[in-house]
Amino acid sequence: MKNFILPFLILLSLSFFAQQKKKKDTLPIPKWKIHGRFAFVFNQSSFTNWASGGENTVAGNINVNYDFNHKNKNLNWDSRIISGYGLSHFSEKGYRKTDDRFELNSILGLKSKNYWFFSFITNFKTQYTSGYNYKVEPKVLVSNFFSPAYLSFGPGMLWKKSDNLNINIAPATARFTIVNDTFSGEFGVDEGKNSVFGLGFNIAGYFKFYLMENVEMENIIALYSDYLDKPQNIDLDYQANIRFKVNKYMKMQMNFHTIIDDNSSGRVQFRQLFGLGVNYSFHEKVTY
Repeated sequence: MKNFILPFLILLSLSFFAQQKKKKDTLPIPKWKIHGRFAFVFNQSSFTNWASGGENTVAGNINVNYDFNHKNKNLNWDSRIISGYGLSHFSEKGYRKTDDRFELNSILGLKSKNYWFFSFITNFKTQYTSGYNYKVEPKVLVSNFFSPAYLSFGPGMLWKKSDNLNINIAPATARFTIVNDTFSGEFGVDEGKNSVFGLGFNIAGYFKFYLMENVEMENIIALYSDYLDKPQNIDLDYQANIRFKVNKYMKMQMNFHTIIDDNSSGRVQFRQLFGLGVNYSFHEKVTY
């Protein structure tokens, strides 16, 4: 009897591990990976009888970003939503906008060889509310919802090493700049019209890595040259986001955003944000 029990236990164990391995091997492979990030940054300053002077301010920024990655055999589809809005309140000057943007990036790729894909890109950018020039009195309206709005799309080639490193080259990118009647004649749109068409060369890249443990750096860059209008003037849109993880729900972040676009401004545009805020991030994998 004893001689029978030992072989029986061994066979039972082997059968159990074989079933577990088979179950693991047959688990469905995720086709969608979704990464969402919600962040709220708040800062405040207050002065009472402060000898060197100062102005009471309250400011807040909210950011909602989503990454959607789809893989199915030779098909790769990456989409990214970048959305942010911020306000500051000065005790003497009232409310002023500090951030306002909505951007959608989408790249559909069909695998060619190794890390290369035949691709088709779509990019859309606009803002939510009115923008003003506060350096003059009275303040002057300089932008509004859907004014300007930019829609770009076109075929190209995508080199993708991973979800955190890719470059897309699109030599025939169509670009529409859209404004309402108030801004007709601005942002490169001819007087009396509400849109202008461009055709140009576009390069877009994404690179995310860790500078050190709990310190993440994200780089998003896009270059565009319009064949039909001053091709030597290259538009640049570069964003660098550095996130310092304090704990699961708190992060310190630095955001740098640089834009060069002679149709919207003759100068280099630069925006910087630094703050500590509440952060919520989640990952989800979908198999269908």
